[in-house]
Amino acid sequence: MPETLATFVKQRRRLLRLSQPDLAAKAGVGLRFVRELEQGKQTLRLDKVNAVLQLFGHEAGPVPMTRLTEQP
Repeated sequence: MPETLATFVKQRRRLLRLSQPDLAAKAGVGLRFVRELEQGKQTLRLDKVNAVLQLFGHEAGPVPMTRLTEQP
């Protein structure tokens, strides 16, 4: 099962021992945004997502879609 964006951000934040308020301050986004991101909100501003991901050396980009019914 592929890792979700929410899981990725939460795990990386914890790995760096950052609180949600710390991450928000370092990324220049609001605390509410970080909470919604980590909760998997479906609609988020891509520029803010990239501001958070940049702290972890990543950025959002296109990835191939796979159907849930397909098995590798």
